[in-house]
Amino acid sequence: MPLHMLKLCVGATSVADLQAWTRQRAEAKKLGASGPLGHATRMTPKRADELLDGGSLYWVIKGQIAARQRLVGLEPIVGADNVRRCVLLLDDEIVLVQPRPFRAFQGWRYLTASDAPPDLAAGGGEIAEMPEEMRRELGDLGLL
Repeated sequence: MPLHMLKLCVGATSVADLQAWTRQRAEAKKLGASGPLGHATRMTPKRADELLDGGSLYWVIKGQIAARQRLVGLEPIVGADNVRRCVLLLDDEIVLVQPRPFRAFQGWRYLTASDAPPDLAAGGGEIAEMPEEMRRELGDLGLL
């Protein structure tokens, strides 16, 4: 059973923001930008093998778990400030998940497969077709 990560998507106000950021990074990479295509974090996960065995990074956006990206690798780096970090290498595909409220926290958390919200596509296309704001409000009301 895979292990997942949970992280705040700081600066994003919607899944559309996350998708735009991912597209911009992919385009920059095509044009020769250096560095890995992923997200840097301060701490290296100790359970890396479990994470890379089918795990995903679940993004918390505006107080809700809203989307996920499959983890494809972990890459240790040292920044220009000589601080060690870990880059979470992510698949380009962003998968919408059933919105679930989650309070703000620092860093990242492990998320077991049994605690992870299901993909929206698994629950029926009509929910995935809704505007994001409507899904967010219905999730806040406990109707999704």
